[in-house]
Formats: sequence, structure tokens, C-alpha cells
Amino acid sequence: MNSTSIQRRDHVLFLSTVFCFWFATYIYIPTFSLYLEYKNFSYSAIGIILGSYGVTQILLRFPLGILSDILHRARKQLYIGGFAVAILSGILLVYFDSFTAIFAARLMAGITASMWVMATILYAQYFVRSESSRAMGTLQFLTVMPQFASMALAGLIVQSFGWTLPFWVAVAASVIGLVLACFIKVIPQEQYAGRTKRLAISEYVKQTIKVPSLLQITALSMIGHGILFITIFGFTPLYAASIGVNEGTLVWLVTAFFIPHAAASLGLAFIKLEETYVNRILLISLIGTGAAMFIIPFTTTLISLSIVHAVIGLTLGLFLPLLLGKVAGLPVDSLRTSVMGFYQSFYAFGIFLGPLVAGAIAEWFGLMEMFWFGGVLAFIGLPLLIYAKKQ
Repeated sequence: MNSTSIQRRDHVLFLSTVFCFWFATYIYIPTFSLYLEYKNFSYSAIGIILGSYGVTQILLRFPLGILSDILHRARKQLYIGGFAVAILSGILLVYFDSFTAIFAARLMAGITASMWVMATILYAQYFVRSESSRAMGTLQFLTVMPQFASMALAGLIVQSFGWTLPFWVAVAASVIGLVLACFIKVIPQEQYAGRTKRLAISEYVKQTIKVPSLLQITALSMIGHGILFITIFGFTPLYAASIGVNEGTLVWLVTAFFIPHAAASLGLAFIKLEETYVNRILLISLIGTGAAMFIIPFTTTLISLSIVHAVIGLTLGLFLPLLLGKVAGLPVDSLRTSVMGFYQSFYAFGIFLGPLVAGAIAEWFGLMEMFWFGGVLAFIGLPLLIYAKKQ
């Protein structure tokens, strides 16, 4: 790669599209479960709708990764297409409130999120491989910040202007992102990695699955994302409401989660860690996340709930970008997008199954047992992490 061809303005432009990408996706998420409850959906129905966001990601991210490795020039166009689908998703949420329409809108939001495969690879090519953790830390920070900004605003917007304005904001952010994405710079494949032999699709699948430690890293990320979508992106707002927290004051809970979450991601963008320290941090993060999940049902005030979520924000803020950096740094030039697509496709099982199973547990047993389920998930990750380290 000719690194001199990438200027500061190229980074700024690309990261601006990333901000729009996630801002549009998350602007309504903090109040979404409350909105669904307001529309009289059951916990199980809420879990299905929240989990549907992961369904299309499971189905699309790996095939898109393979397609992108074969037709690498299509990466930018697919990324742009993600914004177009986000616009349609937002419009559906504005004008329709039936289960079918909302379910379809969230499936479409999952299609948009699937294009994150393209973003990670396009941006990773702005860096040499030895700086992959820095690249992914930067992306994670620019993922977390729009999530934080959008989620901090959501409750205030709903309280002041009603349920539908966040959906309109999502549409507007998608339009801006689409326009900006048309101008991002792409590093040609042959310039980045040299010309590689074209493989059959079945060979892409076989060789991807055989990449050492990829399965274990993906399973760990699936657990992390499952917990993320059970808590702050899922049922935490409902639990907060059950202890007397209203939409307007949700901003403090969101802030408590996202400030350490963003700080952890930003730190990883500037600090180069040895592999030994990476594995230790991953281990501590899993234990801390699991312990915090078991404590959540015993919090009875906004302050105590926020403190516990600050811990989860910090641990997941370290855990997820470190895993992403491990995947981005794998020495598989000809399979780069296939590997990333596999990773992102299958960790989306956590996004799908986490809220789906949690919603069923909440309906059958209660919110307390649902959070405990998340804690068990975290501790299941410990042997997976140890095995991945050995590999």
C-alpha cells in the first residue's frame, strides 16, 4: 500500500461516514423497547423484534465478505447501499407501527449493519497490518461515540417531541452518510495486497473456516454482543423504568455506560499492547462483565444501576475491539473480507439470540433471571478464551 496516498482528510471523511452509519442505527435504540411496550407488545415479541436486527447480519455478512473478496471493487458500492437501506428502514418506522412493519424495518436495519464488513476492511487498508489494532480501535471509538451521542439524545427527544422524531433523525443521518460515502477513497486490492489467485466460493468457505483461532474468537464476540444487546441496547431501559427511571433521565444511565466504553476504545487506538496483555485484558473483561450482570437485579436506584453499567461499558469497551483487532490482524490477505465477514456474521448470532432468549426468559421468569442468563454467558466464554490462547 502506498501510505502517502491517504491523507488526513481521507481519514476524516471516512470516519464521518462511520459516525452517520451508527448514529442513524442507534438514535432510537434506548427508547425502542419502551416504544414497543407502549405499543402493547409482549416481552417475547419485543425480544423477537430486537433480535431480528441480527438475523439479516447472520445471513448476509459472511456471503458479503466472500463476494467482496471476489469482487473487491464492489466494497464501496455495498457500503453506500447500506445507507440507502437505512433510509427505507427509518421511513417504515415513521409511518407504520404493526409488528410486521417494525419487524421488517429492523431486518432492514440489519442489512445496513451487515455493510459494516465493508467499512472495517476499507478502513483497515488505510493502515499497515501491524497497526490493525490501532485501526480497529479508532473504528470502535467512532462506533461508540455516535452510539453514545444518539442514545444520550433519544430519551430527551422522545420526552420533548414524541416517539417518531428519532426515526426521522435516523433517516436524515442516513441521507448525509450516503452522500459522504460517495466520496471516500478506496485503496486498490492489488496495491494493498498484491494480486492473488481467484478461488472458488466453496474454497473461500473452507479456507476461512480453517483459519486458526477464528472460530473461538468469533464465539467470544458472539457472547459479548449478546450481552450488549441484552443490556443497554435491549432490556436495561425496561428494567430502569421498573425502578422509576423515566425517558428523560435515561441519559445518565447511557452516559455511565458509554463514557468508559468510549474511553476504553479510544485508549486501544493509541496504545500498542503485547499479545500477552491482550489475553489478560480479555480474561479480566469477561470476569468483570459476568459479575456485573449478576449484580444488576440488586440495583434499585439510577445511581447504582449506572455504576454497574459503567463497569459493563468498560469491560465490553476493551473486550470487543481487542477481538476485532485479533481478527483484522490475521495473516490472510486473500481472505481478508471473507474472514471479517465470517466473524461479523456469526457474532451476529449474539445480537439475534441474546435478546430473543432473554425476552423469553424475562416473560417466563422475570428480568432478574434474564440478567443472570447474561452473566452465565460471560463465564461460558472463559474456557473458549483459554482454548483460543492455546491455538
